[in-house]
Amino acid sequence: MTVYFIGAGPGAPDLITVRGLKLIERCPVCLYAGSLVPEEVVKATPKEAKIIDTAPLDLEEILEEIIKAHKKGQDVARVHSGDPSLYGAIAEQMRRLDALLIPYEIIPGVPAFAAAAAEMKMELTLPEIAQSLIVTRTSGKASKMPEGEELEIFARSKATLAIHLSIRNLALIEKKLTPFYGKDCPVIVVYRVTWPDQKIIHGTLETIRKKVREEKITRTALIFVGSVFNEHDFKDSALYDAAHTHILRNKGKKKQRV
Repeated sequence: MTVYFIGAGPGAPDLITVRGLKLIERCPVCLYAGSLVPEEVVKATPKEAKIIDTAPLDLEEILEEIIKAHKKGQDVARVHSGDPSLYGAIAEQMRRLDALLIPYEIIPGVPAFAAAAAEMKMELTLPEIAQSLIVTRTSGKASKMPEGEELEIFARSKATLAIHLSIRNLALIEKKLTPFYGKDCPVIVVYRVTWPDQKIIHGTLETIRKKVREEKITRTALIFVGSVFNEHDFKDSALYDAAHTHILRNKGKKKQRV
């Protein structure tokens, strides 16, 4: 048997990968994060499948279910939201599976920041404006940020920021980032991206906290900060510039249609 850590994507059931969905459709055991994985995804399991919402379970209880499936030779679809590589809490599960000699594979998913960019119809990197994206979070109840990964350190780069798990820390974000980005720097908060109740709130470092409070958003939101969100006169990329040559497009030579 194999345990498949499957990224279900940000919320819309049709944003799961083909590979991930096919595995869910055939695995006789499905463990899923009930508060974040859409019900339609779980409905794709076989009729006789054992389906368990892991939201109320602790790590050891989740492992007990995997061990039971292992003893029966049953594959397990371990379904997480977004992409498992980002704040997926799969590292501790894999560490224990390694110790138990239980095989597993990871199936990537659409991360929330990519889905949010698509919903906003924006590119997170623009030529000569911002060419880096920093995916981070702030300290919370679950865990503290490691030394050296404080917001003000990242802010010195002026890169585009995608801040997860921090909607309750907007006051801290404003305080830490304003000296580097300026109070008028664009901020966009995306709540439950691609879900039916999705909300996209535009503001600045100075105004976003009030706007979010008015919408009563306290969880499941992603915070974007950066100058890319207010740039319209950026330079075109050289990628499709007629004067730009590269190995696949020699100067003066047009590719013939075949």
